[in-house]
Amino acid sequence: MRRKTQIRVTDLSRFLIYVLAHRPDEFGLVPDPAGFVPLKELLQAIHEEPGWGYVREGHIREVLMGRDGALFVREEDRLRTLEKRWRLDLEAPSENLPKILFIAVRRKAHVHVMQKGLFSDKSLVLSPERDMALRIGRRRDQKPILLEVMTGPAQRQGVSFHAFGDLYLAREIPAECISGPPPPEETQEPRPPKKEKPIPQPSILSGGTFVLQIQRDPDLSRRRSGKKPRGWKEESRKMRRSKG
Repeated sequence: MRRKTQIRVTDLSRFLIYVLAHRPDEFGLVPDPAGFVPLKELLQAIHEEPGWGYVREGHIREVLMGRDGALFVREEDRLRTLEKRWRLDLEAPSENLPKILFIAVRRKAHVHVMQKGLFSDKSLVLSPERDMALRIGRRRDQKPILLEVMTGPAQRQGVSFHAFGDLYLAREIPAECISGPPPPEETQEPRPPKKEKPIPQPSILSGGTFVLQIQRDPDLSRRRSGKKPRGWKEESRKMRRSKG
């Protein structure tokens, strides 16, 4: 391996160890209970750091195949370090919370969140810093909606917050404890007005009467065939005169 490449791999290895083993919260990452972080989320967090935008999965594979590879464990699309210096306790709720925490949600979820609140099978990740909340939210939406969570009212409604470094985790947030910009009114393209069909006016008939439809008269054809046009006598006289 070339010296330049070796230096690059070593630097990336040290950076990964810091992110995964020491301060994942500093990069807006929350590992699972086993310490794993999805590679997709890891790469997103790495790309947000100045000077690390070039890193791809292939570069991480070089680290795993290098001399520091034994310090990491990869399972499918997840990565962790053998040792970790952080601790995540989801049993004991945190005390001395900030009055306001921030979370950024997708634009499509804005209306639903303001009406129904926030719920997640995993943990909702909140931050006391606006910039960190937006950084995490931009991984799902380029222009997320920043919301404020009032921790005091949320706690009084039974919400538990758990500290993880500089981040806070929760499973749900009632809508009454969330404030933010009002959702935009739903805009719909105006539909062209429907053409009203003319309503036929019913005939006003008195009881016991009916409408005579001349087309259905069975004697019509007979009467028409038997009727001679006006002036036939004159034509007949002319014919007899010409014969005589």
